[in-house]
Amino acid sequence: MDQNNEPNGTSATLTYPTVPHRPMTVPAAEAEERARAFHDVMARRRTVRDYSDRPLPDGVLEWAIRTASTAPSGANVQPWRFVVLTDPDRKRLLREAAEAEEREFYGRRASAEWLEALAPLGTDPSKPFLETAPAVIVVFEVHKGPHSPRPYYTKESVGIAVGLLLATLHQAGLATLTHTPSPMRFLNEVCDRPAEERASYVIPVGYPADDAQVPDIHRKPLDEVMTRI
Repeated sequence: MDQNNEPNGTSATLTYPTVPHRPMTVPAAEAEERARAFHDVMARRRTVRDYSDRPLPDGVLEWAIRTASTAPSGANVQPWRFVVLTDPDRKRLLREAAEAEEREFYGRRASAEWLEALAPLGTDPSKPFLETAPAVIVVFEVHKGPHSPRPYYTKESVGIAVGLLLATLHQAGLATLTHTPSPMRFLNEVCDRPAEERASYVIPVGYPADDAQVPDIHRKPLDEVMTRI
């Protein structure tokens, strides 16, 4: 809740008007089955590095970003910006800049322990998916600036929004990858964004190539990730 100081020293509290809540009505007998069905779809989501040049269906990116923007955020500031890159020249610039940072990461910045953890996944400084994917979404955190208020719980808010984004794109039959080069300041120049916006995720989007391969990884079982007390 925001408070503005009045000239006479009093404080006026600004409150959103209220509207009736419209909850989803799910019969109790169907709740578990719906949760299971959603799990079964999401369990097939994989990080994909090999993309087809097949064009994306009209409107899918817009609806996915609309869905991401329904995420809760600290003080409802909604501190996110989704920049969609589809221009080949712009994607080439993105790849060149990202690979320069990745060469520094793999060659100097990353610890031996970190590189050892990445080794089974087969990753390296080469990021061709930044060009081959039909679209790349660069997600920015929006911090306080000339036209934006101070955000709260920024990383948490943007992280939830990105989770919804990935889930929606997967539901639409599209593949994604979450790329997080470090540092990311070069993305402001690539995407023409102001200094108060700070990049947090680079997400290629597209259909997987016909010969796409993914590591044979396994998720932890429920008893390793959930504790009931």
